Amino acid sequence: MGVSFPTESTVVLFPQGVGECEARIVLAEPAGDDGALLVATDRTPFHPIDHTWPDQPGDRGTATVRETEHTVVDAITMAVGPDGSVHRGEAIPARRTDPGWAFLVGHVVEMAADTPPAALVGNAVTLKVDTARRASLSAAHTGAHLMSLALNMELRDLWRKSPRVDCLGHPDFDQLAITTSRMSPGQSVDRYRLGKSLRKAGLEVAVFLERIDSVQEAVTARLAEWIAAGGCSVIETEGPGLTARRWWTCELPAGRARIPCGGTHLGGLGELSSLDVRFEAGERELVVYTTAKQA
Repeated sequence: MGVSFPTESTVVLFPQGVGECEARIVLAEPAGDDGALLVATDRTPFHPIDHTWPDQPGDRGTATVRETEHTVVDAITMAVGPDGSVHRGEAIPARRTDPGWAFLVGHVVEMAADTPPAALVGNAVTLKVDTARRASLSAAHTGAHLMSLALNMELRDLWRKSPRVDCLGHPDFDQLAITTSRMSPGQSVDRYRLGKSLRKAGLEVAVFLERIDSVQEAVTARLAEWIAAGGCSVIETEGPGLTARRWWTCELPAGRARIPCGGTHLGGLGELSSLDVRFEAGERELVVYTTAKQA
């Protein structure tokens, strides 16, 4: 008997900004107890939520099978082991580089409860992303990266030591302090720790908190300057599969930014009209709300 489970990772088209494609179903199983099905395909334009750093939600849209259109309510990361075992999200026990593992985009599809999953495998499917929602999430993700770089820049004189630097050459507060990042359409929420370990790393946290309002104003002004410059933005990738490394790159007045990132982004800063930043700071945590308005 031949292998009856997927052995190749999903080819993803979202890095190129693709919103629709034809594909073939390679795996289908119940998504849960609500009657929805989890459908994986050989290729897809859908961006799935990452299982290790779940910052950007999965895309939504439609899947048309046998001339019937179904709603896709989510997209997640799945993995199939060398033995054919299927794992989802945070329960995935392997790394992307582990041999014998296939990493898949799982589409959560609303279908009739009596649809037999096995009967779907091998069928052609037309996948369409809700591109308006995608664009709003992309704006939020681009805004989050820009905010982090601007924040790093405005804190560059508050370090007693020389920590690792970001892609623009400034001390990388974002990577040293971030605990979570979450995107919703049009907004990102980034949380940073301000405890003893960050003080030990050399940041003058007390001075930062004293200047918090002026830092927020400076970050906002810097973002307005970058948006006005209208630099182009692209996603670079090492290969077509879901497991390939990807980088967000953007031309800024301060230099060329390049950050490892598996999400989606705008094609250029000219697609933004503004980025509004709001800080909420305590002794141990800074929360940054970045609201992205599309042009």
